[in-house]
Amino acid sequence: MLELSGVSHTYPNGTRALDAVTLSIPKGMFGLLGPNGAGKSTLMRTIATLQAPTAGSIRFGDIDVLAEPDRLRRTLGYLPQDFGVYPRISAQAMLDHMAVLKGITDKGERKAVVEHLLGQTNLWAVRGKAIAGFSGGMRQRFGIAQALLGDPELIIVDEPTAGLDPEERNRFLNLLAGIGENVVVILSTHIVDDVADLCPRMAVLAQGRVQLEGAPRELIASTQGRVWQRTVPHTRLEEMQAAHEVISHRFFAGEIVVHVLADSQPEGFAPVSGGLEDVYFATLAETRRAAAPAQAA
Repeated sequence: MLELSGVSHTYPNGTRALDAVTLSIPKGMFGLLGPNGAGKSTLMRTIATLQAPTAGSIRFGDIDVLAEPDRLRRTLGYLPQDFGVYPRISAQAMLDHMAVLKGITDKGERKAVVEHLLGQTNLWAVRGKAIAGFSGGMRQRFGIAQALLGDPELIIVDEPTAGLDPEERNRFLNLLAGIGENVVVILSTHIVDDVADLCPRMAVLAQGRVQLEGAPRELIASTQGRVWQRTVPHTRLEEMQAAHEVISHRFFAGEIVVHVLADSQPEGFAPVSGGLEDVYFATLAETRRAAAPAQAA
């Protein structure tokens, strides 16, 4: 179990990236969903001991993460948003080098571990190829391979599917699902479908705060009977936004499909079965609305 209590972080320029984040994260896949700039990467770097928070505490099992960062690193696998490697080295040689850095010094053991991970991440056929020639999806799978070195009990992946094509995204998510049963895996992303597909529990982070937490199915159920849909010409979008609590809109066949949140059916709208995207957008809309008076003041 990973326990975060009152974790806050303020950068030297005064930017408050995290504001009293409190979470309990059990074994399995946990989705951290939020827009760009929400504080997700700051939180991931903080948990990964790459920076210390200005307040709060973090525990992983019996490890006090802030007081004993080296103990946490020994059981941590981390795939940051920007994962850099030596591009001209082959995948096998690079993974072997990183295994040494992880403390796997026995040559025979290291060879077995490296070969197993290359097979697990479907990179065995390209093991001798320079990483510079890898596609985005192949680089991300290599990133997971290095994160799995040393049998970590806590794995953090930050925006892992951004920029991947649909086939590579599915391959990568299936790989995550396969490793996320017996360890704590935190999936930090702004892509709603990644969380909906994989995570039995999740939280929404916005403006540095946890705005919502729970099981996706329960959160979706909470919006049933409150999400309504209407298709209108794009010229009427501002009218809809002025009259209703619009949580999302998208272009379709030259018109706009508008989703609104209301306790009773608005005139001209039809009921729609809400999904996690509606939960997410409704949460962000509520967060922006709550912040507006403070900003105006």
